[in-house]
Amino acid sequence: MRGSVGFVGGGRVARIMLEGWHRAGAMPERVVVADPNPATLEALKARFPSIEVCPDANCRAADQSVVLLGLHPPVFAGSLPEITSTLKPGAIVVSLAPKMTIAKLSAMLGGFDRIARVIPNAPSIVGSGFNPVAFGSALGEDDRAAILELLAPLGDAPVVDEASLEAYAITAAMGPTYFWFQLYELRELGRSFGLSDEAAATAVERMTRGALDTMNAGLTPAEVMDLVPVHPLAETEPAVIEAYRSRLGATMEKIRPA
Repeated sequence: MRGSVGFVGGGRVARIMLEGWHRAGAMPERVVVADPNPATLEALKARFPSIEVCPDANCRAADQSVVLLGLHPPVFAGSLPEITSTLKPGAIVVSLAPKMTIAKLSAMLGGFDRIARVIPNAPSIVGSGFNPVAFGSALGEDDRAAILELLAPLGDAPVVDEASLEAYAITAAMGPTYFWFQLYELRELGRSFGLSDEAAATAVERMTRGALDTMNAGLTPAEVMDLVPVHPLAETEPAVIEAYRSRLGATMEKIRPA
């Protein structure tokens, strides 16, 4: 992608996006990453030698065409005012976090309103992400196209209403963590039952893809669940459902904009 990108915050989400661009051969022309942790910057620089790193967001990261906020919401109030004077008038600020609305971000940035929000998810690291994006009203068609171009190598980037972003954070951004530990355990069990590493991995992959295809085939949930006569984990299903409803509901309340 042409243009320059600055990350304010070099944590997981920055690493995921950089790796996704790197694997796709789509690294932006210039990337600057700011983070106060020298070890974080050193690790990123070692993995992606072409990027620039600096310990202060104001030094270069906030002076790019697209400024990506890879920060946790609790630190926004203390960090965003510091970069306001560095932002270019034509820059686009993209928040990668839930909870903070475009209106709140604009207020923290002294009225700067060229803002978008994205809820990225981890599979973006291999180009299979699902990264919903909402645009502020100050962004025109060319601005929106530039952000979508930036996100394209990472996977799907549907344009959605801002009010839905927190729901996507629960269902999509955090979603892989609800299943990965189970899928890894199934692979381990397959190996323990005599399958080769490759056979166990293939079986779990094809099963997962097939299960999703079946859910999308027009059958009702009851019809889908009735396709397999044996349910070895049936006794634990109510507890799992209750955990989903209670714990994810509580998480949603934490990230819901006030």
